[in-house]
Amino acid sequence: MELEAAKLIAAAIALLPMFGVGIGLGMIFSSYNEAVGRNPSSAEVLDKKFFLTFALTEALAIFALVVSLIILFG
Repeated sequence: MELEAAKLIAAAIALLPMFGVGIGLGMIFSSYNEAVGRNPSSAEVLDKKFFLTFALTEALAIFALVVSLIILFG
């Protein structure tokens, strides 16, 4: 197998965690919407936790993208 083909396959495999990040973000958004829908007065308390979990989950996707780009172009 050529080196370029191996790099492309490795970069694609490094992006597989993005599927989990997408599922996780969907679950975070649905839980937040359900909680605020049931108790609208708790929205400002939940906002802090929501944005923190959203940022940490999205950071995993950014790390996966960076690793994939390093493999591809490094």
